[in-house]
Amino acid sequence: MAIALPAAPLLRRRAGRRVLALPESTSALVNWVGFSLVILVTLIAVAVPLIAPHDPLLPVGMPLQAPGKDGFLLGSDSIGRDILSRVLYGARSSWFAALAVVAIGLLFGGLVGLVAGTVGGWVDTVLMRITDAFLSLPAPVLAIAVVAALGPSFLHTLIAVSIVWWPFYARLVRGEIVRLAARPHVEAARLAGVSRTRLAGRHLLPGAVPNAVVAASLDIGTLILTLAALSFLGLGAAAPAPELGADSARNLSYFLQQWWIPVMPGLGVLVLALIGNVAGDCLRNLMKGSGR
Repeated sequence: MAIALPAAPLLRRRAGRRVLALPESTSALVNWVGFSLVILVTLIAVAVPLIAPHDPLLPVGMPLQAPGKDGFLLGSDSIGRDILSRVLYGARSSWFAALAVVAIGLLFGGLVGLVAGTVGGWVDTVLMRITDAFLSLPAPVLAIAVVAALGPSFLHTLIAVSIVWWPFYARLVRGEIVRLAARPHVEAARLAGVSRTRLAGRHLLPGAVPNAVVAASLDIGTLILTLAALSFLGLGAAAPAPELGADSARNLSYFLQQWWIPVMPGLGVLVLALIGNVAGDCLRNLMKGSGR
């Protein structure tokens, strides 16, 4: 017994290290799986015309069929259109719309932040005051006002949301550029006579991109909910275009008897937003892990 005692703490420490190592490896696997969901959902969205069983705009059977009846996996709506097909097409438009807004926000807001942080002086002051002006406005109200002024349509909804989304990225990139500009290697490049354009493109921008991309990925779920909310309010594409928020709003009167008609598009929004949020968190964790 006396001989075995010193070995027991060592065995416990080894077992503890194994237990602690398991969550780390499992977390890495979960991160990669979550990040892969973005690729998978994007591929499914591209292949929706091949996957959807029916045309989302045309009646293909009896109306008000419950899920699983007469070949309707998610049921049919009030005029006999396949809800599954409409959800797939609506999810496709919501997903690509969220990615488009993120891309536009990153490009425009990133450019504003890069110029402001690199040039500094009065240029920085003017650009940041313009950015602050946009940030001071309530984003949902501004988006609704833009869509109301331009007219309800899917394109106008994208324009409205893009207008209110870029300032966040401008602020983020500008802060990263200012932080990186104080680094020794940037100061050395500046003293060596490197031009401002080369300094921004080669020494500052690469360091600001990772945090901006992570922030953008975390916004995908929020953007899906925002776009669905605008279409729910009637500010999206006109009927009979398949939109998740609009389909839920148009069929609320059927909720008590044929619940699946308004609920299935809402579940589509839920799944998309959840995938976007999980993928954003996983990408953030992966970026942190790669920076260790």
